[in-house]
Amino acid sequence: MPDTTIVMLPGWMGSGPEHWQTIWEAEHPDYRRAEMRSWQSTHLPDWLECLDTALAAVPGDALLVAHSLGCLAVVWWVARHAHRTSPVRGAMLVAPPCLTSAPGLLPALASFAPVPSAPLPFPSLVVASENDPYARFEEAVGMASAWGSELRNIGRAGHINTASGHGAWPEGKQLLAGFVASARESVHR
Repeated sequence: MPDTTIVMLPGWMGSGPEHWQTIWEAEHPDYRRAEMRSWQSTHLPDWLECLDTALAAVPGDALLVAHSLGCLAVVWWVARHAHRTSPVRGAMLVAPPCLTSAPGLLPALASFAPVPSAPLPFPSLVVASENDPYARFEEAVGMASAWGSELRNIGRAGHINTASGHGAWPEGKQLLAGFVASARESVHR
């Protein structure tokens, strides 16, 4: 996967300057960020358009690194584009929220529900925490299973964001490196 571009898809409200996604982008100028007109938008079509635009700008294949609501946008994008050939070769889905349980079920997020539960057509890794306020661990296990994703439990790590103390998140960098290597192997099989 030498011609594969890492595309970051933040969650609702974007990833601020102290968030691991933003830090990783600063460290790797070749990483790209899917850009929303407004990260305050909770309208699913806006997120799908954002991802479409980001992927159209990638010259080759892409590997998605999504956080929170961005994970659900990836799953919806796949569901809406299942008939097309995809440039996506894998997705690392960090802290996907569960919209069917409180506090995940916010009226503002209604356009994302119900979350598709079909297997993803590419390798995927769900990174979950045992004390994520937006998804109980059992819910993350269910999402990973439905999507055909490998699951990585990183313990009691909150929502794996700035508020839970995950600035540069070195463990996440290692997870991404391992996932990229694994995705490369699956492409060559």
